[in-house]
Amino acid sequence: MKIWFDTEFIEDGKTIDLLSIGMVNEAGDKLYLENADCDRTRASDWVRDNVLPHMSGAGVSRKHIARSVKTFAGGNPEFWAYYADYDWVVLCQLYGTMMDLPDGWPMYCRDLKQVMDDLGVDKSPIENATEHNALSDAIWTKRTHEFFAT
Repeated sequence: MKIWFDTEFIEDGKTIDLLSIGMVNEAGDKLYLENADCDRTRASDWVRDNVLPHMSGAGVSRKHIARSVKTFAGGNPEFWAYYADYDWVVLCQLYGTMMDLPDGWPMYCRDLKQVMDDLGVDKSPIENATEHNALSDAIWTKRTHEFFAT
């Protein structure tokens, strides 16, 4: 099952701390969760201006997020993200180390931006309803991936 996802996070060059995660699967099912355990006071001005306004503030624990993502993704997912590197790290860290990922999960994520680069495409023609909202970005990633796959 393909899972397109996005995360919003706080990072300082040493630590990546999850703020929110959004996912959508091939069937169109959606998951959106905000992390109550993240210290939002550490957010940069950019995150405060561009990400936090799109969040509800109704967070749950990292453990709850990890369980929910595992249930949503199932046992053999194919993960896709746009500029996926940090998103993948912050997702994996929900489970501990890379070795702690749920059984059946890959140790890598597929990156839509790399696919677009291979096609010589700089920008998606698909509009994003609310950029920097993890669920909206995940839906945009799915729609963009489907556009370039056809």
